Amino acid sequence: MDLRFLESFVEVVECGSLAAAARRLNLTPAAIAQRLRGLERELGQALITRVGRTVRPTASGLAVLPFARRLLADAHDLRAIAAHDTPAGELRLGSTATALTGLLPRVIPHLRARWPQVEFFVRPGSSIDHFHAVLTGELDAALIVRPPVPVPKALSWLTLRDEPLVLILPEEMVGNSASEILREAPFIRYDRNQWGGQIVERYLRTNRLKTHDFLELDALDAIAALVSRGAGVSIVPDWAPPWPENLHLRKLPLPDAGLRSVGILWNRSGARSAAVRALVDICRETFLTGPAAVDHGRV
Repeated sequence: MDLRFLESFVEVVECGSLAAAARRLNLTPAAIAQRLRGLERELGQALITRVGRTVRPTASGLAVLPFARRLLADAHDLRAIAAHDTPAGELRLGSTATALTGLLPRVIPHLRARWPQVEFFVRPGSSIDHFHAVLTGELDAALIVRPPVPVPKALSWLTLRDEPLVLILPEEMVGNSASEILREAPFIRYDRNQWGGQIVERYLRTNRLKTHDFLELDALDAIAALVSRGAGVSIVPDWAPPWPENLHLRKLPLPDAGLRSVGILWNRSGARSAAVRALVDICRETFLTGPAAVDHGRV
């Protein structure tokens, strides 16, 4: 069985269309369709069906899907296993939105230059989801907000950046103090379902600050854009640049407001442990030029 056919099938299911899968695999939709037909002929079953402009797996496709993913994962692991302690194979990473733009671009080029046999799969998402994905082995590592719970013994954590909370407000807004501004201006809340949003919530509760909430979002760049356009004010971590361009806002420090720590969480064991160690080493070299972070656990 050609693993490329299985790869195309899994991508089509995950993307929901042949065109999107083709873009991801750098192929034409016709080539993707040809691979799917070849796989269906080999298995003797239809695996996908069209529903309007999208495609969905059939009952047979759904039955095959977990086994196809497992076979592909095992195939990717073969390179890492064959390389012994040399970093190689596909490294499956998770990343929050701000780490995806502010941290990861500083890491991957260095890792790629030093260990060209390492390939990358990067999944954007929330810290909570990535934490569980690393814990179950679905991901090898993730750049996330530091978990508010003890890190399990099977995992390790390295803080890369501490981000203080700041009050952001439109450039033209005036106010004598943060408490006055928060009391009077519409408040755009950082989603309390996110670990970073929970840090903001603790600060507000501890200082008994009342806000006029009218919107709650988990996208920090969208919050900054709304504040820039005068929609309100917000408290957010001062995340790693780049911030959205052409913002017209000010940042006010909030003394003793706490920090959002961002770092890398990784699984100590697995076929790709050499590649994970290489990734952690690059992160340490890139971001830790002083005693600003603490390493909890070893690779």
